[in-house]
Amino acid sequence: MITLTHYLVVSAILFTLGVLGIFMNRKNLIVILMAIELILLGVNLNLVAFSNALGDLVGQVFAMFVLTVAAGEAAIGLAILVIYFRGRGTISVEDVNRMKG
Repeated sequence: MITLTHYLVVSAILFTLGVLGIFMNRKNLIVILMAIELILLGVNLNLVAFSNALGDLVGQVFAMFVLTVAAGEAAIGLAILVIYFRGRGTISVEDVNRMKG
């Protein structure tokens, strides 16, 4: 039988992989965006698991809103990456940091 604890463990693993993906790889923006998506999926799994355990649909509805925002974030982020790549020829994070000045 799959319990709430199993869902929470999987969610914690997804969240941890996302955080590690951000901190371990600071050179590739696409990997950073995928790590952010992993973090959001871990949070969504928590929302759905607790919603199911409590018998309330609010967590599941909120998870759908988070998925909608995540899809928009991915689309806008990839569009910015494509435009930046056309202008610079690279998507390295170090080159993006040079744009501050």
